[in-house]
Amino acid sequence: MTDADAPGERSAAPLVGISAYCEQARWGVWDMEAMVLPRRYPERVARAGGIPVLLPPTAGIEDALARLDCLVLSGGGDIDPARYGAQRLPQTGSVREDRDTAELALLETALARRMPILGICRGMQLINVALGGSLHQHLPDVVGHDEHAPRPGAFGSHEVKVAPGSRLAGILGHTDLDVHLPADVPTHHHQGINRLGAGLTATAWAQDGTVEAFELDPAQCPFAVAVQWHPEAGDDLRLFVALVNAARMVGAPGG
Repeated sequence: MTDADAPGERSAAPLVGISAYCEQARWGVWDMEAMVLPRRYPERVARAGGIPVLLPPTAGIEDALARLDCLVLSGGGDIDPARYGAQRLPQTGSVREDRDTAELALLETALARRMPILGICRGMQLINVALGGSLHQHLPDVVGHDEHAPRPGAFGSHEVKVAPGSRLAGILGHTDLDVHLPADVPTHHHQGINRLGAGLTATAWAQDGTVEAFELDPAQCPFAVAVQWHPEAGDDLRLFVALVNAARMVGAPGG
């Protein structure tokens, strides 16, 4: 039995916090700043059995975690390179200081509460930076191709190899402990992991060697998995189901 299909101990649907962000947006006759999140995130959480709760980048938002069961750190713009001791390159864009600050506070609080955590794309990068790691600011300059974000405003697809015996392998149903089994994933990112943060173990890689997933030492958090790809852009719910089931196992909010 894998993490994704293990039975939970709670009957109530877990409340799943998802980090949102502020952008200029247009709808109807309006054009103004709005708190936004791609619809696919809450839809996938709901299909996995959770109740999505959007967490905007406002001061003190981390206090909401006392009433929630788990946390998704979503994708989006780049993290300020100053947070990992680097000079900002021209290719780094869409930096939002309020979002960096709010999500780092959410992560710190979630780790302190030992809440289940799923990081997606930027969310994976944020976890890495928070734990002392660093990023490649423009991955095409490192790997020599654009496969990780082949088209503006659209998702591409590429293969990743998953470490045998890892939590991720169990979630994806990879039971062979002797080989790195491949999986095709939806992708759109131009940054990637450089130096891994403390307590993190890489568990999936693209063919070019880019780290595509990692897990945090269970001693620091019982369930903390992050992927560089975008599971919300596909139909595979197993990562979301694993998160929701992990939240059920924890017990009541704050338990």
